[in-house]
Amino acid sequence: MKFVIIGGDAAGMSAAMQIVRNSSGNSIIVLEKGGIYSYGQCGLPYVVGGKIESTDKVIARTQEEFQQKYGIDARVFHEVKSIDIKNKVVSGIIHNTGEGFDESYDRLLVATGASPIVPKWEGVSLPGIFTLKTIPDTEEILDFLYKGVRDVQSVVVIGGGYIGLEMAENFAELGKDVTIVERNEQLAGIFDNEMSELIHQEAKKHNVKLRMGESVEGFIGNQFVEYIKTDKGEIKADIVLVATGIRPNTSFLDGTGIVLGVNNAIRVNAYMQTNIEDVYAAGDCATQYHRVKERDDHIPLGTHANKQGRIAGLNMVNIPATFKGVVGTSIIKFFDLSLGRTGLSEKEASALNFPTATVFIESKDIAGYYPNDKKLTVKLVYHKETQKLLGGQVIGENGVDKRIDVLSTALYHSMTVDELLDLDLAYAPPYNGVWDPIQQAARRVK
Repeated sequence: MKFVIIGGDAAGMSAAMQIVRNSSGNSIIVLEKGGIYSYGQCGLPYVVGGKIESTDKVIARTQEEFQQKYGIDARVFHEVKSIDIKNKVVSGIIHNTGEGFDESYDRLLVATGASPIVPKWEGVSLPGIFTLKTIPDTEEILDFLYKGVRDVQSVVVIGGGYIGLEMAENFAELGKDVTIVERNEQLAGIFDNEMSELIHQEAKKHNVKLRMGESVEGFIGNQFVEYIKTDKGEIKADIVLVATGIRPNTSFLDGTGIVLGVNNAIRVNAYMQTNIEDVYAAGDCATQYHRVKERDDHIPLGTHANKQGRIAGLNMVNIPATFKGVVGTSIIKFFDLSLGRTGLSEKEASALNFPTATVFIESKDIAGYYPNDKKLTVKLVYHKETQKLLGGQVIGENGVDKRIDVLSTALYHSMTVDELLDLDLAYAPPYNGVWDPIQQAARRVK
């Protein structure tokens, strides 16, 4: 059987490896638009900040390793432009030669990921304006910072989501003068207002300037970007990072009949199948079933991409496996704080018409009498009538990941807030109080 995979990163190569490990005598062709395989995109902000010494460190496996060790026909600079569903052929262009190509398939996986959204602002093509999604993006930023193109002091980050916050932190720790411009009134919109206020305080504590409720209109400059023009004035900028979200790479599917869903991501079932026979999809270009919302969603994260790719690969070689869905778990480091959330925020739950109630507490990450305890802020969102847990948010210096993972597991199993009290969680004074902070919060539910 001949398998063709479009996309050589997390989802695509997870699928390819499952095909290799669980079948034999097949042809596996991977068509990657760029020149690099299997790298950790989430590590790129820390390469810019110098915490990770080079982009080489975030590459899991090289093209040569896939070819020589696993027998995968892993190609680079092959961009698929169209799919002939009837005749089972993908067509595209080889960027480093300019030639076209056609490749037939028996089964096809679309794992094309997503690309940064860059609005069509005036002057957006000026040198010094960047996005961050790939290793070449990272190298371009590093060259601009360190190869004497200009003296970079003032940095403007457009967008206060996860990438925006991570990049603001890393630029600030390089000693740059950092400003975040966010069109909404809060950073990290997936958190509720009282939790995001902690994020605002942390930004100001580290001298990151916040321009909230401000919309970018364009850029001003000659040889390089010099100022950002907004609806409230101008902001000096030696370098600009645009972090306004990402969009699934699915536009090339127009006319194929492949059904798209949330955010124009490819709609897939639990087996990673599309509505077209023998065509699968996985990763940032595909939908994910949200267990709490009980509907398809689009939450592009590396964890989901690897899981979906693995499941797609198994099903492509007739080993039944299903993707069990997501609950919306994520965590980010922002200076001294960890920001964790899972499930639904109060805003999301209300928008979905859940009868919603919440509890909000300030606690400690360890026993209050043990040295060096740190504040931990916890918010639980639950169903007012059934007391079923709907979501949780935890922010603090230490112990956030532990609590978010417990809440994520509770959401996966549809637990109530009362049932949180029955969990047998690890306790010793250097690690916890006798009642874990999420249990303390659950005890306040009426």
